[in-house]
Amino acid sequence: MGEEITVNSFAKYRLNRAKQDLSDAEFSYKNNRFLTANNRAYYSIFHAIRAILALERIDFKRHKDVLAYFNKNYVKTEKFPKGLGHRISEASKIREDSDYDDEFVADKQKTLEQINVAKEMIELVEKYIENYNE
Repeated sequence: MGEEITVNSFAKYRLNRAKQDLSDAEFSYKNNRFLTANNRAYYSIFHAIRAILALERIDFKRHKDVLAYFNKNYVKTEKFPKGLGHRISEASKIREDSDYDDEFVADKQKTLEQINVAKEMIELVEKYIENYNE
């Protein structure tokens, strides 16, 4: 028989995906590929958020719904730091600009900021999962 998948193990799976995205972002950043680094940093944040949602057995098809739910139920309730919601929104905007705006110029410092938000998010989600009881 196969191993039963718990919400905690599924959350950790999503968190590991976020960590891989962060690693890809850091690699791209070190190689001056800032557009790609912005994309991967955002997806690191996004997958970390979805790790939290896995604990509730909830998910959404659209990114904006995932972000809105997280902000409403985790940032506004101060389960996660207040300022995080703004930084996540900025990462989303920068990712969209990096992916779709042909005239967008990725700034090295702004890209590093996105990577740092992803690192912070992973650390916070890791602690949240560790303290979560099914």
